[in-house]
Amino acid sequence: MITIKTDHEISKMRDAGKIAAEVLQLGGSLVKPGVSTKEIDDQIYKFIKKHNAVPSFLNYYGYPASACISINEEVIHGIPSGKRVIADGDIVSIDVGVLLNGYHADTARTFGAGTISEEAKKLIEVTKECFWKGIAFAVPGKRLGDLGHAIESHAHANGFSVVEDFVGHGVGTHLHEDPDVPNYGRAGKGPRFEKNMTIAVEPMINQGVPDVLQLKDGWTVVTKDGKLSAHYENTIAVTDGEPLILTSL
Repeated sequence: MITIKTDHEISKMRDAGKIAAEVLQLGGSLVKPGVSTKEIDDQIYKFIKKHNAVPSFLNYYGYPASACISINEEVIHGIPSGKRVIADGDIVSIDVGVLLNGYHADTARTFGAGTISEEAKKLIEVTKECFWKGIAFAVPGKRLGDLGHAIESHAHANGFSVVEDFVGHGVGTHLHEDPDVPNYGRAGKGPRFEKNMTIAVEPMINQGVPDVLQLKDGWTVVTKDGKLSAHYENTIAVTDGEPLILTSL
């Protein structure tokens, strides 16, 4: 069931979202050659706790870290490790969730380490553009299919593919709520957006094929063809006008 939030609830989510945005900015600043993903995760954990909040991901269905940190062909859910050291030219996706006063916020970005290829730069930029193309339809009366179709169309127009096995989601007192928010779809189909719906929109865009595999660790998802993937996510609230980005600085 899709929950429609009150203005007070959205204000609480915005408080959580501000911390999430700040911690994501911190994580991105640490993405450099020679840094391990565990070092980044440790700093993310400390920052969230310093702000009297809780990392949404830590121990979520047994997930062992505060952030998901995924490199290159890793799409999502990469587990931070002291053995996983970032190299020059890597692209690094950081996904964080923050729980504050009973409400979650969820956000992600892909960052370049050192000097990255032009194709990697394009992938990161197009993934960001896909997010903005999609949320233009997150207004009352439009449908979830309109949002997904816009994301998919922009990715395909730039020669990239959309991950279909994983999607965005509603968010609020639970990290994952109804509805599912696919990054693909048919315009004019799906539930209609209503004012004060809160969703996490998160295009996961691949350089090659859309197919993905899950590794034996039970978490890490990689592209089937080993090509790059990028991720861009914000938690948003539907308003009478343009959507409100809850995970903004």
